[in-house]
Amino acid sequence: MGEHAQKRLIRKIDLERFLATVAPQPNPQVHLEQYTVAEQIAANMLFIAAYANDDVVGKSVLDLGCGTGRLALGASFVGAKEVVGIDIDRSAIQTASENKKKTGLSNVQWVLGDISTVAGCFDTVLQNPPFGVQTREADRAFLVKALEVGKSVYSLHSHPQVDVRLIKQLKASQGYLQVQASPFLERFIAQHGGSVKAVYAMVMTIPKMFDFHTKPKHDFVIDMYLIKRNEP
Repeated sequence: MGEHAQKRLIRKIDLERFLATVAPQPNPQVHLEQYTVAEQIAANMLFIAAYANDDVVGKSVLDLGCGTGRLALGASFVGAKEVVGIDIDRSAIQTASENKKKTGLSNVQWVLGDISTVAGCFDTVLQNPPFGVQTREADRAFLVKALEVGKSVYSLHSHPQVDVRLIKQLKASQGYLQVQASPFLERFIAQHGGSVKAVYAMVMTIPKMFDFHTKPKHDFVIDMYLIKRNEP
């Protein structure tokens, strides 16, 4: 299927439908901040990476903290040459394996382990790291590893502040709007050999999943960072 996908432009609606078939985390762990990336956000991420920047089709792709494999399998569906997904949670990897079998995509490999064990070089890293709500700055280790092994990095992070007006603008748009980078994240990325090329804001909606959630669902803004590793 991966080779077939390379020969044609995947419509975003078809990509979203495919991503919706990828089962989410069955038993999410609060300390790992296991929120499955919504299919609309995953589709926007893959569309920008694949068709605006040529970073997926025919490329080697790594999904750091892959969860049940939505980004990894989406990359394969769009036409990645080879994909590796790694996660520390055994149940997530088991679900990812079931999702792979269900989709029939053969060029995706799963690794059960900590992201610190990843080595090698990938064309592109896709990641939906923990936002650091439960463990402060939990996303930093993901950025460091991504810049160590990837040439291009697409990484989701929490928006610096609650912005109700931006949420309304995003819901009335194509699903994302370009915004300014967080100065702190931009400095951190520069310190680890990367350059922020663009930041896209999107709306993330999560249902009530844990006891501390007080609403049936919660809308908030997340930012997707497009980062390029600086060449020596």
